[in-house]
Amino acid sequence: MSVSTDGSVLTVTIGAESDLLRVRTTLRSESQAAGLGLTAATKFVTAGSELARNIIRYAVHGQGEVLIEPLQQQGGRRGVRATFVDAGPGITDLDAAMTDNFTTGGGLGLGLPGSRRLVDEFSIDSGPNRGTTVVITQWAR
Repeated sequence: MSVSTDGSVLTVTIGAESDLLRVRTTLRSESQAAGLGLTAATKFVTAGSELARNIIRYAVHGQGEVLIEPLQQQGGRRGVRATFVDAGPGITDLDAAMTDNFTTGGGLGLGLPGSRRLVDEFSIDSGPNRGTTVVITQWAR
């Protein structure tokens, strides 16, 4: 597991359960740097932790990465974006996966829809045999 930076974008590789702490720590640090309050930061970190866990659980060899970047709009509003990427088998039925209680891995089925509810912006791109990319964004109030 490593953390690297490319300008203002941090990349955290994900390959084992032990990497979840690094993901959470980095998400929290970047949330605080962006001026998110405690509640917004906690929601962002919780959503990101679940998405990182999904990479470990479902991606090929549990491998993926998260790209974390600070955001600033023209009016000065600040936020943080995290992009979770894996080259796993992809999600066959994305509509079903985005409904509560749907699971293919024996969990509670709250991961993707729960993560979506926690953040200000959420997008997902996935399909059979092309991996999954999830982007979450949280804005400071």
